[in-house]
Amino acid sequence: MKHARCIFDEGEHQWFAIVRDPDKPGYIIDTNEYIIRSGAELLLCDPGGIEVFPAVFSALCQVCDPQALKAVFASHQDPDIVSSLALWLEFNPDLKCYTSRLWTSFLPHFGGCAETFKSIPDEGIEIDLGSTTLHALPAHYLHSSGNFHLYDPKAKILFSGDVGGAMLPEGQDDLFVEDFDQHIRYAEGFHKRWMGSEKAKNQWCDRVAMLDVDMLCPQHGAIYRGKDVHRFIDWFRELEVGVASN
Repeated sequence: MKHARCIFDEGEHQWFAIVRDPDKPGYIIDTNEYIIRSGAELLLCDPGGIEVFPAVFSALCQVCDPQALKAVFASHQDPDIVSSLALWLEFNPDLKCYTSRLWTSFLPHFGGCAETFKSIPDEGIEIDLGSTTLHALPAHYLHSSGNFHLYDPKAKILFSGDVGGAMLPEGQDDLFVEDFDQHIRYAEGFHKRWMGSEKAKNQWCDRVAMLDVDMLCPQHGAIYRGKDVHRFIDWFRELEVGVASN
């Protein structure tokens, strides 16, 4: 069963990580989900696939009032990101889904209607949540053609979607990266194959290096924090991507 773990707590402003599930079937990729609470409102980052909905919903209920969930943020269109949307909408038909303008006519295949979706233009937008403002930052072609990451300047947290993701072996379930050199081996093949543009990669590295980021929270694997955030940016900048290895 998934469990929600608090990774940032400043009273009325909190982040929770809903991380790896030891009970998931081995043929399904593991995912992380993140909850942001500001005041009386919640936003859920990449709510996950339809098969993990019960575990994610249960984990959310451990730490927050689910009635406070106002929106989900879909970094891109993949099924492991947002195929559970119809089930979240059954719980709250007024739920909004922030996603790239490219996917607002595709994601309704997972559920919802035109009013469900809040289209994000290519340059990004600001998203108001409770008493804070979040920033949807362009991350196009990393790996999706319409892709966004979510930055919280108050918590100094960047939700980075697939960027930073690592395919960790069974039994490695640390919440945070504890040994960067060992951990990054499990990220290399994934990034080489799934990140499709050198130009987009370098633009992302330049943009994120200028932000004040204490934690980089990917959708797969462990969370980078402290000095490991810039270690990852430097590593990613030097990595050749868009490579199909045998």
